[in-house]
Amino acid sequence: MRCVIARFPFDLTKTGVLESMKGIKPEQVLGESVIIGRRTYPVKQVGQVLTRQDRRDFSAGEVLRAMTQLGFTCRGILPRTAVATRVLSPLQRASAMLGTPVTA
Repeated sequence: MRCVIARFPFDLTKTGVLESMKGIKPEQVLGESVIIGRRTYPVKQVGQVLTRQDRRDFSAGEVLRAMTQLGFTCRGILPRTAVATRVLSPLQRASAMLGTPVTA
């Protein structure tokens, strides 16, 4: 499949991507990711390996689009769950700091 990443055309195949990523240790995933084989890779790492370009030269969307068209499972940024924060009174805050929580 022909795709354009960072204004350069690339002919990518699913087997070619699998071969290119073989032996590459996945970095920690903090944003978008692609599942290749049994491993989950950050999108920018995959793009860097496939294009041999600097990560700043292409967007994650370009690589996600290409990997999706090739049939790989892609994941976007996971939404952070909202943590319910309860406002403590000064007495509750002082009690919590001392290790004895006070219920009001």
